[in-house]
Amino acid sequence: MDRSQGRKQRTTAARGSYAVGDERRARILDSAVDHFAERGFHASSLASIAKDVGITQGGLLHHFRGKEDLLVSVLEHSGRQDVQRFFSREPDSVAELFTILVELAAYNAARPGRTKMFNILAAEAGERGHPAHEHFTRRYRMVIDYHLGPLHAAVERGEIKPDTDCEGIAVEVAAVMDGLQLQWALAPNTFDMPGRLRAYLDRLLRSLSTDGSGLPEPA
Repeated sequence: MDRSQGRKQRTTAARGSYAVGDERRARILDSAVDHFAERGFHASSLASIAKDVGITQGGLLHHFRGKEDLLVSVLEHSGRQDVQRFFSREPDSVAELFTILVELAAYNAARPGRTKMFNILAAEAGERGHPAHEHFTRRYRMVIDYHLGPLHAAVERGEIKPDTDCEGIAVEVAAVMDGLQLQWALAPNTFDMPGRLRAYLDRLLRSLSTDGSGLPEPA
């Protein structure tokens, strides 16, 4: 075997090893979502998560430094997915902004494990010493800031009333979304989270818009 063939085989083996590592890391994250959803952060254990994945706790620690690192990785991974899917560009109108939020609610209803985890961890993270406290603090600031751009632009265009409290509206919409999500978690088979959110946002937009218009009918 010449040197070039040897290098090629080593490169192929390394790529295969990376692929296995990425797949195992993804399975650890998926398992952690289930555990955090069922037990919260404090009652979940690395040993149980590792057992579900079929590896040792030492094998898990090869990918994550500890339970706090795993928790932060789960939240950051989920957050990146939401940003890419829903928040990668600024909406052109308040109606478009509110439509995106309804789509997000429908998406959350379709992934109950992740959404239940969010509810539990957000409540736990109210403690300043909780490892997810900073994550949720940043998240809410990001969500509110995302609302503010389209709301301020709509005021300037005359789309919504000039005396609109944009910061207040952004905070209230985030609170309503989370409140509806908690009610949905109690009765996911009967509580229409995206439908309830759409009805609320339609009423809100009608009260804010200068011409009294609400959300467009869904396609």
